[in-house]
Amino acid sequence: MKKIKTTEIMETNSTEELEYQEALIRVKKIKGFYTHLTVYLVVNIMILINNYQDLEAGESFFQWRSFTTAFFWGIGLLSHALSTFMPNWIFGKSWEDRKIKKFLEKEKSEKWE
Repeated sequence: MKKIKTTEIMETNSTEELEYQEALIRVKKIKGFYTHLTVYLVVNIMILINNYQDLEAGESFFQWRSFTTAFFWGIGLLSHALSTFMPNWIFGKSWEDRKIKKFLEKEKSEKWE
């Protein structure tokens, strides 16, 4: 029977804890995006209804001023979606690893020993 060392148990627990914390952060990011999306939809529907009710006779609803808020806020919502669902798109895990290694090497070379 193989004996399990205490350090192996501690490493396993800390790894599992780290994975749990990362998953928790990811869930909170997704929840934050869906909250943002809900607020975006509710507010913009109210703005569009208000714009429709303020139309004068014969005036077209499909004007730039009717959709400016939805358009510019939509750009912000799109960037929120990209940062939530595609976090590794530009700055992926390999980029992070290279940067960490670079900073550690730089710190080592700057120390007086």
